[in-house]
Amino acid sequence: MRQYFGTDGIRGRVGSGNITPDFVLKLGWAAGRVLGNGRGKILIGKDTRISGYMFESALEAGLVAAGVDIRLLGPMTTPGVAYLTRTFRASAGIVITASHNPFDDNGIKFFSANGDKLPDEVELAIEAELDQPLRTVESSALGKVKRIDDANGRYIEFCKSTIPASMNFRGLKLVVDCANGATYNTAPFVFEELGANVVRLGNEPDGFNINHGVGSTQPGALREAVVREGADLGIAFDGDGDRVLMVDSRGHLIDGDQLLYLIAKSRLLTGAMRGEVVGTLMSNLGFEHALKRLGIGFARTKVGDRYIMERLKASDGILGGEPSGHIICRDRTTTGDGIVSALQVLAALDRLGTRLDDIGTEVELYPQVLVNVRLDQPRDVLSLPEVQDAVASAESELAGRGRVLLRPSGTEPLVRVMVEGSDRPQVERLAEHLAGVVRAQLTA
Repeated sequence: MRQYFGTDGIRGRVGSGNITPDFVLKLGWAAGRVLGNGRGKILIGKDTRISGYMFESALEAGLVAAGVDIRLLGPMTTPGVAYLTRTFRASAGIVITASHNPFDDNGIKFFSANGDKLPDEVELAIEAELDQPLRTVESSALGKVKRIDDANGRYIEFCKSTIPASMNFRGLKLVVDCANGATYNTAPFVFEELGANVVRLGNEPDGFNINHGVGSTQPGALREAVVREGADLGIAFDGDGDRVLMVDSRGHLIDGDQLLYLIAKSRLLTGAMRGEVVGTLMSNLGFEHALKRLGIGFARTKVGDRYIMERLKASDGILGGEPSGHIICRDRTTTGDGIVSALQVLAALDRLGTRLDDIGTEVELYPQVLVNVRLDQPRDVLSLPEVQDAVASAESELAGRGRVLLRPSGTEPLVRVMVEGSDRPQVERLAEHLAGVVRAQLTA
């Protein structure tokens, strides 16, 4: 059992729990002991939160105390850190980010030398070191710190290399929403250098406005901007750049399932498709049915990119993702990358000779209603008989024409209640009823 790590690193409210300077300093030391490989070197990147400076300094102190050299990247996307960790032959990479959460949260994510998320046994080894007293190495063995000045340029060139060199986007007008986050200094340049006319949105981070009113979790501003600007489509990233959603020319939101379908169809056309597409328990039934019509297999995992990647590796697959826009193109990179995924979608539209506006004719999504129930304290309400009976009753009413899913969030103190089916009023009614049952048990 993990004591500190969640499904995607360590995350929480700044100044409380484990998201404090003293804990992060100790975490840096513990990670350095486990990941440093003797002297080693570890890369550190961060998103645009005001607290990132504080935690960067704390990590730096802890790693140096463990005798590990550091390379500072400054503001950099999570997948950018994964890529640069590989190319610099570093021992590990660390990202200071709370992804799509508001600015007053923050967290720490880790990558192995191969740019993969850490396996359980390595996270547990770091946790074991956290229980030991911090011992600084001799002064002669202290780590050294350097800044990589061309990190953004290196990552931009990598992103561009994931589509054919002969392909460009001249004549395409895009609105690119950077969520006032880590993509602000890379994503617009990628698309501009490939020939697109780019209108920038959410591109002025101030430390406090990350994910605020912009980005993939709040796409309203992007939808309005695409229509107002007469753009061909819009692209929205989250705060750390590992997710992407799109908006068609009419302002309609296109989710991760639909984007993943386009990439899979394009890979099939070029003969590059391999293995099954991997989704999660949240993937839409309409997406699954659309893939089957193409003759592409589909599998579901628990929610979380680590589980998608595990299944892809086991089945030798190359594509997986979530409706939230966390898409893994394993034939291009080692983790979910919003910019790379967006490029694969644009390349797919070009190859298929279609427009984003037409995706609804191929992937008809079932109505899916998600209700979040906040927990004041950790509690296993999902195993209570009253909740289980309510779920069984809802499933019986859907009679095989939909799905019910209740699960605890891996990143926030929430129970997520999801109902999916062909009849929206029925789906909405069942979701609210189930959420009400969960709330009643929390106060019982």
